Amino acid sequence: MFLVPRLGCRELSKGVANLRVAVTVVRKTTNAPGIITSGLQDVEIPTIPLDEFVLDKSGIWDARVAVECVVTGRNYTYSQLRTKSKNFGSSLRKKLKLQKNDVIAMLLPNVPEFPIVALGAIRAGLICTTINPLYTPEEIARQLTDSSAKVIITLNDFWPLARAAVQSTKTDIPVLTVDTKQGQSTPAGAINFSEFTDNAVDFPRAATSSEDVIFLPYSSGTTGLPKGVQLTHSNIVSNICQLHHPELNLFRETTADYQEVCPAVLPMFHIYGLTVLCWNLLSLGIKITTLPKFEPEMYIKSLRKYKPSTLYVVPPIAIFLAKHPAVKPEDLDSVEYLINGAAPLGKLDEEELIKKANRDIAVLQGYGLTETSPAVLTIWPNMKKMPGIEGALGLPLANTQVKLVAIDDPTGTPLGPNQTGELLVKGPQVMKGYLNRPKENEETFLDGWLRTGDMMYYNDEGFLFITDRLKELIKVKGFQVAPAELEEIVRNFPDVTDAAVIGVPDPKVGEVPRVYIVTRPGAKIDFDKLNEHVNSKVANYKQLKGGICVIDSIPKNATGKILRRELKMIYEKENSS
Repeated sequence: MFLVPRLGCRELSKGVANLRVAVTVVRKTTNAPGIITSGLQDVEIPTIPLDEFVLDKSGIWDARVAVECVVTGRNYTYSQLRTKSKNFGSSLRKKLKLQKNDVIAMLLPNVPEFPIVALGAIRAGLICTTINPLYTPEEIARQLTDSSAKVIITLNDFWPLARAAVQSTKTDIPVLTVDTKQGQSTPAGAINFSEFTDNAVDFPRAATSSEDVIFLPYSSGTTGLPKGVQLTHSNIVSNICQLHHPELNLFRETTADYQEVCPAVLPMFHIYGLTVLCWNLLSLGIKITTLPKFEPEMYIKSLRKYKPSTLYVVPPIAIFLAKHPAVKPEDLDSVEYLINGAAPLGKLDEEELIKKANRDIAVLQGYGLTETSPAVLTIWPNMKKMPGIEGALGLPLANTQVKLVAIDDPTGTPLGPNQTGELLVKGPQVMKGYLNRPKENEETFLDGWLRTGDMMYYNDEGFLFITDRLKELIKVKGFQVAPAELEEIVRNFPDVTDAAVIGVPDPKVGEVPRVYIVTRPGAKIDFDKLNEHVNSKVANYKQLKGGICVIDSIPKNATGKILRRELKMIYEKENSS
């Protein structure tokens, strides 16, 4: 077995500053039968605030660009990132009179101002709830209300969306807007973001504990409507340190003579883009190039201009790189690693990508959840050719234990190899809990282990494989869609008495929602109007693109829970020919 020396996270990073580490890969070990670990010695987790951790060495990189917009070219150096974030957080406390642990809402796509907002808020002792800009005003209002947000930070372009959401809450939440183009004027009723970043404000750092909540992204968990996931300083710092392990860290740390560049198209409002990409890379002094949304031309431009060595993707982007004719082999010349997350990438798609590149790119899979900050499992670069690894999600990160248990087993007894069960996780990256959801917290944790709702097994080599989702979430392009949310909307349509939503396969986005409805006797539903009703209330990726089907009754168990597996069997039978 290979064990790294017991070093702190910063020392581990230094160890890869000038060398791509190549060591013997560890096969799984267990602390007890059925408890799976990486076999690596734990990394030490510093008990410091996230903003200090991320900017700890930024003074060395002061003149280096930290974030740059691919579309507009506007950018901020590490020195500006540090100064502007401090000014911003201080202004929130002093000008808006926000108090410690107040929540700010970030209605932002990937823009250079994103880390300024988050780092400044964290320094000021505030909590950030990140919101998908594709949401409708109704969806945004629900999150604003549930999180008790005191202010919104967004773009000038999103002012109408933010204003409509605030009006829906029937409150008076101030909105700060960011200029993204020269000559833009601040909308009437909004506050200009630069007023909070460009002037020094004397306000001391908030007293913090490593267990203070700093991020509140929303997830549906295993069931139900979206819930606020309470992530602490310690959760995020731990996950970054786990990713900095020499077996996993794919980047050379920035020096006076060298800086890597990584494009950020994965949304930072999503936990994958937030931790794995944004905070992880900024802590290493890497230049992040932001794209507000995925546009083929701009994404290809970023590859050609910045020559990244590592790409973070979800399956639709990997498939785009493999199959789109505009992507040329030379566009991938600099790419050494491609990290896929949010949903599994098929073996054939991986082969197509390597064929397009005309050379061997290391395609690595990972697994995580919003509730785990997010990373839990990953394939290490040196694992790719090991027996038993094909199709696997890999092993747990350092400092992490996982086990598989039989469905509804209240004892949490671990299963053995090649037995399918629900994955449970224990580690420093696991969330504090859901905001104001005691019942859901009780159901989600089993003796300190987080229940993921994902069904897996591990083979004789110890590698984990996902087989199914016990949870009911539908994943569209890596985004979560909660069936319960859509069902509630559909049931409010005239003459619909009951509804059940499932995810059905889609070759482009993975899954799309399909609804089965029960109608009042004799009623005839206009499907076009039902779709319009749903589309007006949800983001595009939540729309019923899998179709609408009228059914006599919704299959349910004795307690009234929808039996979605039976609906999936009906769908599969209908589409088997």
